[in-house]
Amino acid sequence: MVVHTNLFSRRQALLSAAGLTASVAKLRGEELPTFLGAGSAAADIAFCFVTDTHYLADKKNPDSMDPQSARICRRLVNTLNGLVGERIPAEAGAGKVSRMSGIIHGGDLVDSADKRGGVYPRMHATEFAAFEADYGLNGSDGILHYPVFEVYGNHDGPQGDTLVVKGIQSRNRRRNGIKNVSANGLHYSWDWGNLHLINLGIVVGQSGPDLQRRRYNPMDSLRFLKHDLQKMGDANRPVVITQHIDLARYSVPYSEDKEEFLHMEWHPQDVKSFHETVAPFHVIANFFGHTHRRDIFGWNGTSQRQPFNHADIDAFNGDNSSHFNGGKQAFLYVELSKTHLVVREVVTKDAWVSHQWADQVWAKKI
Repeated sequence: MVVHTNLFSRRQALLSAAGLTASVAKLRGEELPTFLGAGSAAADIAFCFVTDTHYLADKKNPDSMDPQSARICRRLVNTLNGLVGERIPAEAGAGKVSRMSGIIHGGDLVDSADKRGGVYPRMHATEFAAFEADYGLNGSDGILHYPVFEVYGNHDGPQGDTLVVKGIQSRNRRRNGIKNVSANGLHYSWDWGNLHLINLGIVVGQSGPDLQRRRYNPMDSLRFLKHDLQKMGDANRPVVITQHIDLARYSVPYSEDKEEFLHMEWHPQDVKSFHETVAPFHVIANFFGHTHRRDIFGWNGTSQRQPFNHADIDAFNGDNSSHFNGGKQAFLYVELSKTHLVVREVVTKDAWVSHQWADQVWAKKI
């Protein structure tokens, strides 16, 4: 089993780019405790990242959930509830699962809210009600034992005008611990200790009459990101950012609008602006979903994936977590101490009847 690590901090990595020497070590899982050092076994902050749950209603009976979707989604929530205290196998770095601060959801909560007409409005309502029943909001009002912090994806409302998106805006008025909310009530940030977290919806960007049309409406998320980081102030404070759409495919050079950009899920002008906005800050992780596969890499604003912890941001693309179509699912388990970030993957082959720890771990000094 390989553990991907970098023994240098972000600040040291920047110095390395200027000509100093950096080194990367690939460790076996059994060596992770040694890498972390004495006294680092217990995380200060722990959370899980789930994404692409795709709650699906029965199209023939749109006021009821599809039975398979309901079962898989509920099993995932039960798995999350039972995770704390679980012993992590040596091949995944050993230790026990820490008490979690919450769950971050990377979007596509439901499956049908990108479709209109016919039975679909009823399906939207059924699916979102099932999501809320399972996940609740603040840790005591659903099946899930932890607060959940969700963004919306393309299946939740690509133009930001659906019941699901309006539901998230309503939830933000009741969500505990929020530090900052966008003017439209959709994007938000909060703190877990010294860690600052920002949820930015489907994509990070802007729209307007003087800009080329965006395929997905960013709902002014770039403006909120800039305002939130400015309000936070400390460029060395660790930050985690979540949006739904993946990064690398849309990180193409931008100097002027092209017709092909109209069809891209994330406009390259917005991707460029996102990179320029976050690069000066200490963004230790960017979480997203959408692709239904795990993909972890360093991102420097281009489409070329960089080695883990050798770029401006480390990107964590999560696999689908409880999709109705198949047994293979996964989520990420994240631990943060004052000195280290450790990310592991929990996987299932039988739709959460059972689960295993994947044989890769990503760890770095922060």
